[in-house]
Amino acid sequence: MVDCPVFLDSFQLLPQPSSLFFLLFLCFPPGEPNSEEVKVVGPGDSILAIVGEEVDFPCHLSPYLDAEHMEIRWFRSQASEVVHLYQGRQELQGRQMAQFRNRTKLVKDEIAYGSVIVQLHRVVPADEGPYGCLFLSSNFSGEAVWELEVAGMGSDPHISLEGFKEGGIQLRCTSSGWYPKPHAQWRDHQGQCLPPVFEAIVQDSQGLFSLETSVVVQGGAHRNVSCSIQNPLLIQKKEFVIQIADIFLPGPSPWKRAFLGTLVGLPLLLALLTAVALSFFHKRQRTQEKLKEQAEKDKGKLTEELGKLQTELDWRRAEGQAEWRAAQRYAVDVTLDPASAHPSLEVSQDGKRVSSRGVAAVPVSPGDPQRFTEQTCVLSHEHFQAGRHYWEVDVGRRSRWFLGACLAAVARAGPVRLSPAAGYWVMGLWNGCEYFVLQPERVALTLRVPPRRVGVFLDYEAGKLAFFNVSDGSHIFSFTDTFSGPLCAYFRPRAPDGSEHSDPLTICPLRIRGTCISEENDGDTWVQPYESSDPALGLW
Repeated sequence: MVDCPVFLDSFQLLPQPSSLFFLLFLCFPPGEPNSEEVKVVGPGDSILAIVGEEVDFPCHLSPYLDAEHMEIRWFRSQASEVVHLYQGRQELQGRQMAQFRNRTKLVKDEIAYGSVIVQLHRVVPADEGPYGCLFLSSNFSGEAVWELEVAGMGSDPHISLEGFKEGGIQLRCTSSGWYPKPHAQWRDHQGQCLPPVFEAIVQDSQGLFSLETSVVVQGGAHRNVSCSIQNPLLIQKKEFVIQIADIFLPGPSPWKRAFLGTLVGLPLLLALLTAVALSFFHKRQRTQEKLKEQAEKDKGKLTEELGKLQTELDWRRAEGQAEWRAAQRYAVDVTLDPASAHPSLEVSQDGKRVSSRGVAAVPVSPGDPQRFTEQTCVLSHEHFQAGRHYWEVDVGRRSRWFLGACLAAVARAGPVRLSPAAGYWVMGLWNGCEYFVLQPERVALTLRVPPRRVGVFLDYEAGKLAFFNVSDGSHIFSFTDTFSGPLCAYFRPRAPDGSEHSDPLTICPLRIRGTCISEENDGDTWVQPYESSDPALGLW
């Protein structure tokens, strides 16, 4: 999260209606941060967007101030490169850069709280790069900056038979619509890599990459041959497998030696061999045509199934985003309890970050993330035993982590199986490639976009603990159970991480509803109650 301080000049009181003065007095009572402590908070260090879809650029003031009469500018690289401009209580679309016109939308429902969002539609690779938002008024200014990363999953690979070459069959694999530049890999039925004889990657006018690669398959060793194409940013791939029978692969002719021995004296044998060869060639050609037809039919069926799946995924995504936005209304301020942290973990002074000192816990079952020495974790100060509560954790690019909630009174020592029956409701990432939940057995999760930030929503009375992917607003998974006591937020950075990125787990700052008295007295805007940790409960 990038927080940029706001620089304030001398503050001058202007004549205002008495009702507004009273509201300002309620929102900023004695003890609240003064004007010199106001900051602009952006969406974080980086945002991941998918080609062709939309991405949100949220910005807000902390603490929250009314920004309705301010100038708010979203820019690219520098303030003069306008992405979207709000000035004089209206949007000045004529000031936008040409590439962003008719592609942005301002959401200002909460501008009175200092919170606004710009939505960028139809993302393209050219949108990748640095961005920022600037708040400006007569007595202060401040900005926040971040990086936009763009990724695109291309079309399904298509394999075609190109003919015979170097004693084998040449296969060609093509795909388009990738970003950034993809990686291709040929493999045989044993999973061994096959070296390509040709590979070309071309970038079109829209910045998307098309790939073409070919390989020669020799006879006697191959049954299934696969072509896989991977997106290096999303760590996701698409694969196509084709089956080749050895009968279609050219090999040594059993007639060759006899033909050479009888070529001079037996011309009749030559004619017979020629007829056999022609017959075999035509048969093989017909078989190849049937294989191509079958491959086209299979491709058509696969395209139809993918279309149905995409429709369902879009519906589920819309449902998940609505549930996530509703959960954000119950944001609470969560802090880590250093007294509950294992010695191998380091908790920041403000109680918002936890990282590993490099001392690893010893797994009870090597390679199994479900069983381990449960001391290498840290819990929250807060106990939740009623109401609804929501918090967000920045997991960065770590390859291993666990998040969720647990009973405040669970055992603190010895190997523990993380499951609802033992008082744990967690999800995690294992070795950078498998997302899962434990209920009680490990259940793998398939995520469309790898989360850089995870939202956790607890509805105590409903017995529900839900996880959300803040990177795209989608719902990940929900536990439904009956809680038998107070719960604490659970954090485990899983040391040692062993990956290139060993970011800490960071509790993200959120706008806490209920910190300002509302004239409408809307009950949904109040933070649900929670209790501070009690040493008598014997927390970790």
